[in-house]
Amino acid sequence: MRFFLRRAAFYAFTAWAAITINFFLPRMMKGDPVSAYMAKNQGKISPEAAASLRTLFGLDDQRSLFQQYIDYWGLMLRGDLGRSFSKGLAPVGDVIAVALPWTLGLVGLATILSFFLGSSLGAIIGWRRGSKADAIVPITTFFSTVPYFWMGLIAIAIFSSTLGWFPASHAYSKGAYPEWSWDFVWDVIQHGTLPALTIVVASLGGWVLGMRNMMITVLDEDYVTVAQAKGLSPRKVLTHYASRNAVLPQLSSFALSLGFIVGGTLVMELVFSYPGVGKLLLDATNAKDYPLMQGLFLVITLSVLVANILADVAYAALDPRTRMTEA
Repeated sequence: MRFFLRRAAFYAFTAWAAITINFFLPRMMKGDPVSAYMAKNQGKISPEAAASLRTLFGLDDQRSLFQQYIDYWGLMLRGDLGRSFSKGLAPVGDVIAVALPWTLGLVGLATILSFFLGSSLGAIIGWRRGSKADAIVPITTFFSTVPYFWMGLIAIAIFSSTLGWFPASHAYSKGAYPEWSWDFVWDVIQHGTLPALTIVVASLGGWVLGMRNMMITVLDEDYVTVAQAKGLSPRKVLTHYASRNAVLPQLSSFALSLGFIVGGTLVMELVFSYPGVGKLLLDATNAKDYPLMQGLFLVITLSVLVANILADVAYAALDPRTRMTEA
């Protein structure tokens, strides 16, 4: 119980600090959304309309920064993230809800696939250390060092332009309307396959190398030697003893990866023109759209915290020594 109380207090403080930084950081940037919008539409907005917009976005001089901070907490606790200046004053929650499923569906599945595939390969390579399987490590590591935008452009040139196997950009075909039908789902799968594969290839090396190194360390432990001396099958020793303990350090990295899934992969979304959260965050930053920026940062921060909480719970469940050392 003491372990969980300490972790809960730590995450509560982290959430408060992140939300506070989330409020002040956009306001430390040069300019504001109203000024950016007026510069983009010179002569189309009257001073009276600009003053009204500043009041709406809390940018007027009548309220102190501290009062704006208090009001921000009040709105956030009521679930009101404000209205997006760059999206026609649409509610921030609705704007994020449109982009979030695309990011979760693509980056989420690619990250999970990369983790399980990389950890499995790393466990097998570590178990068979010194064999020809070690050749997989430098190959996967090489692809991890290639800049993602370059890998994405090469993938488009080969598999889209030359072979014509996959579409080159966007989440679905132009003219298609999002709906729950097999034709649309298949269209989305076709458009998402190429960017998903590039994410998997680009991130596979880290999981393979990390799991292989941990497997080599774990195989020298006494409990693995005892399991082998008992006559257990190599498969059971690998799955129930060696890989189960070797994967524990991977969980923390996997939790961070799951949390950052919500943030999307900005370079991927730019290369493939994918309508995800990363592209939305870039647009909000360029437009100085405080409410949308804060809403996106809030969702990303809370996602990372929740993912880390789940990792702590999983870590404590798989390794009771964690709870004992915190007691």
